[in-house]
Amino acid sequence: MPHRNVYSYNAIISTHIKSHNLDRARRLFDAAPYKDLVTYNSMLSGYTSTDGYEACAVGLFREMRLRDDCVGVDEVTLTTMLNLSAKLETVCNGRQLHCCMVKTGNDLSAFAVCSLVDMYSKCGCFSDACSVFSGYRGAVDSVSKNAVVAACCREGELEMVVDLFWREAEKNDVVSWNTMISGYAQNGCGEEALSLFVRMAESGFRWNEHTVASVLGACSGLKNFRLGKEVHAWVLKNRMSSNPFISSGIVDVYCKCGNMGYAKSAHKAMGSKNPFSITSLISGHASQGNLVEARTLFDSLAERSMVVWTALFSGYLNSQQYEAVFKLLGELREKEVIVPDALILISVLGACAIQAALDPGKQIHAYILRNNIEGDKKLFSALIDMYSKSGNITYAEKVFKGVFDRDIVVYNVILAGYAHHGCETKAIQIFEELLKRGIRPDAVTFLALLSACRHSCLVELGEQFFQSMTTDYSLLPELEHYACMVDLYGRANQLEKAKALMRNIPIELDIGVWGSFLNACLVNGTTVLARETEERLIKLGGGTADRYVQLANCYAAEGNWKEVGRLRKKMKGKEVKKTAGCSWLYVDNGVHTFISSDKRHPKTENIYLTLASLTEELYPISGEVII
Repeated sequence: MPHRNVYSYNAIISTHIKSHNLDRARRLFDAAPYKDLVTYNSMLSGYTSTDGYEACAVGLFREMRLRDDCVGVDEVTLTTMLNLSAKLETVCNGRQLHCCMVKTGNDLSAFAVCSLVDMYSKCGCFSDACSVFSGYRGAVDSVSKNAVVAACCREGELEMVVDLFWREAEKNDVVSWNTMISGYAQNGCGEEALSLFVRMAESGFRWNEHTVASVLGACSGLKNFRLGKEVHAWVLKNRMSSNPFISSGIVDVYCKCGNMGYAKSAHKAMGSKNPFSITSLISGHASQGNLVEARTLFDSLAERSMVVWTALFSGYLNSQQYEAVFKLLGELREKEVIVPDALILISVLGACAIQAALDPGKQIHAYILRNNIEGDKKLFSALIDMYSKSGNITYAEKVFKGVFDRDIVVYNVILAGYAHHGCETKAIQIFEELLKRGIRPDAVTFLALLSACRHSCLVELGEQFFQSMTTDYSLLPELEHYACMVDLYGRANQLEKAKALMRNIPIELDIGVWGSFLNACLVNGTTVLARETEERLIKLGGGTADRYVQLANCYAAEGNWKEVGRLRKKMKGKEVKKTAGCSWLYVDNGVHTFISSDKRHPKTENIYLTLASLTEELYPISGEVII
């Protein structure tokens, strides 16, 4: 370096930072005899924009504040640190930086306002972001306007963002349009996103890669196969397929539309090494139950993101492969010290709930507490559901009481748990608490309440809840609610009310409603009506083995062996087989299922030897003689 001064050092340090060689840049930074504010800001910017160097950024910022010379900090320094606070979602640090900006007069420019709005928005403090913007006295340019538009989209405040976007529309640029289209797509308003996409071109703005990526997201949400193909053709025509986000978006559209053939062809044409499109393929195969293909793709990835893990967990859960869920969790635990994604834990808890596997569910709960994993309402709802379905309503209640910011989903889960366990009094108390908190009940809430009334034969109370749905909350009862009421009347021996209700149901009856009515007929011993209901069920495809056996038992109790024979003959003719009742238990990270006289288990011989040994010990205790 012929002329070593602060400018030459800054240039070389900046070059190393741009090439992502931060360690080399830092060594040169430490060796430089001349440093000014630009030197520090360059190094600080490199640290904040690179994952894994956040602590270095904080340390360098502290060093700048404590130096005795005139380096100090300026607007660039403070906005750079605001970006770090937004990235880490540390609003406490962001507020301190905001105070520092106010004290030093570095909060007056549009750039500073943009950074503050972005920080508060990404930290979940939308009202503070709005306050900063509304308090700005300077001229609003496209940059600051775009920051607020993005904040509104992130918060889901679509009415506010539409008003802001079209106000002073001449200040809208390509970023403004892309932000709006992306906001609509991310908030489930796919139709609006596509409409704005067309209007953007009509307004004279050219689509770019960000526009196309957002529109592909809207097509995925709408499962619009035709439009997805049109966007795909436009991408190929404009040679944008090399963009990994666009190529994976195209694959995702085809996966969401259920066309895995197109998805695999697109993935192959765009380069099979794109991890984003592989992730979309894994999700697509998993959603369709093709777990073998999903697992093959999963194993082909050298590095697996949490999105990929979550997709495979969800696939196994939806396909009812619960043992595979537990096995996959073991694989993840071997690679990760802490499971960072709550969605994975929710999937595992869902498997525990369906399997009524209390012990592994409690282990997951303990794991969450031990590792201080921050639980959201979805995670708490999964825990409550797991405990209630595993037979421990007391633990479910304890978890519920520990949730302070309760929403309707949390309330619905505990209500369903109380209903399942026959705790109708507690269910009603929870419903009253829900109303006192100003939370509006939904259709799921009333289904849980009707279920609680059904189990306890509380006809009058059930009728009150059923009427309240329409009169007080304008909720139209669904078939599940009607089925619950029919079952309630049947259990209370009020078959005439059940018949009257069914005549007044305004929608076509399904298997659930007819099945409930059949149960009501059998409970009340009305076999003639039961036979008529049986025929309707068979036409709807609800003639299951359980229904046949239930009817046969009813006829047998009356001594009507002719009807019993008829049903047995029909079962044989339709090759209907009753699913054998089974028991299961969770041992050594696996679920073991048994039916009567089962000999399919790999350790059958040892199990029967143990059973024989126990039998020999029990007979002397009982005083009976082994023959």
